[in-house]
Amino acid sequence: MQLGIRLHDTKKLPIEERLADVHNLGFKCGHLALSKVISQFPTDDSALTPGLAMYLKNLFAKNEVDIAVLGCYLNLANPNPEQLKKITHRYMAHIRFASWLGCGVVGTETGAPNETYTHVPECHGEEALQTFITNLRPVVKYAEQMGVVMAIEPVWKHIVCNPKRARQVLDAIDSPNLQIILDPVNLLDICNYKDQVAIVEEAIELLGDDIAMVHIKDFIPEEGKLISVGAGLGMMDYTALMKFVKERKPYIHATLENTTPENNVQCKNHILKLYEEA
Repeated sequence: MQLGIRLHDTKKLPIEERLADVHNLGFKCGHLALSKVISQFPTDDSALTPGLAMYLKNLFAKNEVDIAVLGCYLNLANPNPEQLKKITHRYMAHIRFASWLGCGVVGTETGAPNETYTHVPECHGEEALQTFITNLRPVVKYAEQMGVVMAIEPVWKHIVCNPKRARQVLDAIDSPNLQIILDPVNLLDICNYKDQVAIVEEAIELLGDDIAMVHIKDFIPEEGKLISVGAGLGMMDYTALMKFVKERKPYIHATLENTTPENNVQCKNHILKLYEEA
């Protein structure tokens, strides 16, 4: 396992200094959300040129940090046609940029059937699922053309809310350029977290072959909802996940989430210890 970190959870520094810091902390890869990490120059669609990609590619290589994920977490089920057009354009810009950047995957979650990207009961309905599949299809086709992998991240509050629905999407799109980011905590909610072991095992069983990378965080139930925290600071059982990556996914990218600059090394060491013991 190559353990890394979500870059916008690290110290707020210019990208050149931030990557040096990430390297010094011992992380091997990073989750790059352009607008959350880079502030000293624009990262809108028109700014994503081959030159910028190659500058960043060389910068990451100099610091021995892989770009595990180029994040583009927008709502592909947005019912507003004009907004959806802009969102689709943004995805395609990221995919094109990723082809020059040489990153692992372009990552996304799976949206909600409203303009505000908020959880509603309709998220878990069949109509929302079919809308997402329909809108994802041209994005994956473009990824195929550009030689890039799109990876969707199932999240309980979004349309692809469980492993079965994720399997439905993979089977419906039927493309080697569509894979999965597994974030076990995102499959949990206040209503099901006590079944976390069975849920993670189901995800591995149904999606294991198509898991391209892993997100690692923890959770605490609090006031009727789950609060995400850094790895080792909550109630997450990592047993099945560590066994899976150790036995089936050599050198897979895995990035910590919801850490802080104060605890990211603590969280890193916790996960590395569990991995060694798996």
